[in-house]
Amino acid sequence: MGRRRRNYQKAELELFPFLSVLACTIGSLILLIIVISSQTFSGGKQVTIVAKADRGNNQVKTPRYIECREDGVVVYPSREFVSASSLNSPNSGLLRLINEVKLNRNKEYIIVAVRPKGIGVFQKVREIIEREKIDIGYEPIDEDWEINVK
Repeated sequence: MGRRRRNYQKAELELFPFLSVLACTIGSLILLIIVISSQTFSGGKQVTIVAKADRGNNQVKTPRYIECREDGVVVYPSREFVSASSLNSPNSGLLRLINEVKLNRNKEYIIVAVRPKGIGVFQKVREIIEREKIDIGYEPIDEDWEINVK
């Protein structure tokens, strides 16, 4: 018996379809990273202040909001600015707000957002509010955060 020769065909493996899929996947991931990082670094953070009780449910009283900055106070939702020098002025937006809350102290209270440079102003505002026997809450926030009051 003679030897038989087998013809083996070399199996060729093409990687071009795999590499095409891999290149598309890498491109999609790079695009996703760029979009996420641009949203992260695009601007200041926005913080929403929502009044919650210790147990996590909403307070019975309705909050009114004030933001203490280095140069004064911003009264929300009107965003009226009251300079630090005119906090005790009888017609200032701060004292108008305090008088409104004072009339409804069983239904309303004041939440103060305090920026790092606004601590001095916050202490003055806190004295005014506590003198009127109004409930107060406060929340420290970063300098570059934008406030969204709800």
